Amino acid sequence: GATVTGVDIAPNLLDQARSRAQAEGVNATFDEGDAEQLPYADASFDAVITMYGAMFAPRPDLVAAELLRVCRPGGTIAMANWTPTGFVGRMFQIISGHVPPPNMPSPIQWGKEETVRERLGHQTALRFTTRLMVFTYPVSPKDVVELWRVYYGPTHKAWAALAADPSKQAALISDLEQLWTAHNHLSDGTTKVESEYLEVYATRS
Repeated sequence: GATVTGVDIAPNLLDQARSRAQAEGVNATFDEGDAEQLPYADASFDAVITMYGAMFAPRPDLVAAELLRVCRPGGTIAMANWTPTGFVGRMFQIISGHVPPPNMPSPIQWGKEETVRERLGHQTALRFTTRLMVFTYPVSPKDVVELWRVYYGPTHKAWAALAADPSKQAALISDLEQLWTAHNHLSDGTTKVESEYLEVYATRS
């Protein structure tokens, strides 16, 4: 079997991960750490996997260097990154329209093949596949937006940044509700939305 180690910068998410692993009988270790400065020695892992996670660190060059550093030669770096043209990418465009992002590269750039080649291609052999993530909820798009406002980091931060002006908060929520409604495949009061992501497999040289 594999020795599994998880890392996240958010202690509350680590608590959730530990609880879920225990409930499902999974033997894994979870550490608090930053994707820009991983708390592991060089070549520690045969596989380094990040699902819609490392893409959100503010300094992508440091992230790329760390992914390469902790992966042993011949090992695999696997990523799932939202694409700019997919549903989540469009959601980020809406959020950015209401709350201009700080002076940093957009996380959605990790969803472009050419960007990944620039960041990882010099030390890996790359393979890309575009896939769809399906979000399903037994509630309406309006209720889904409320869930994402509370629990999804980028949406929650944007909402909080507009706290001084409730009318701006309302405008953000209205635009997000329109987006979810327009992309909803169901008409029975529940929600099903598909979002494109880029699957990346990088074999470390």
